[in-house]
Amino acid sequence: MDKSVLGKEYPPFEFPVEKGKIREFADAIYDDNPVYRDEKYARKRGFGGIIAPPTFIMVSCFISHDQAREELDRRPGASLHGEEEFEYFQPLKAGDVLTGRMKTVKMFEKQGHRGGRMLFAVIETTFTNQKGEKVMVARETMIETEDDSVH
Repeated sequence: MDKSVLGKEYPPFEFPVEKGKIREFADAIYDDNPVYRDEKYARKRGFGGIIAPPTFIMVSCFISHDQAREELDRRPGASLHGEEEFEYFQPLKAGDVLTGRMKTVKMFEKQGHRGGRMLFAVIETTFTNQKGEKVMVARETMIETEDDSVH
């Protein structure tokens, strides 16, 4: 990993929260909660409409251009996904158009056993909705090991 990317901010990206994608995601995780499928039910529960399951934001990783991960993942065979953390400020709602802003916020090293020295990088993505309101912050920890033969 290139330590010079610490503190780097990446170009913002848009992520539309669509009803169909919410339903597909809920199906994929075997969650039949009607707040993810039924508009009337979700409104009765005070959500104002269909909401997304808590980890739905991960879909944005496959849709957005992810320059941060590309810059950090210089040796794909030596990289691991370490952790994912979500901080919620309000539910993700069908019809929202989110803007994600990524930044590499932390890098540190630890000595490992089998893989030798490990370098950790934390990428933080702040999501705001079309009203400019902060909806959530997602943090991903990537790990690069010194010895890529342990994977």
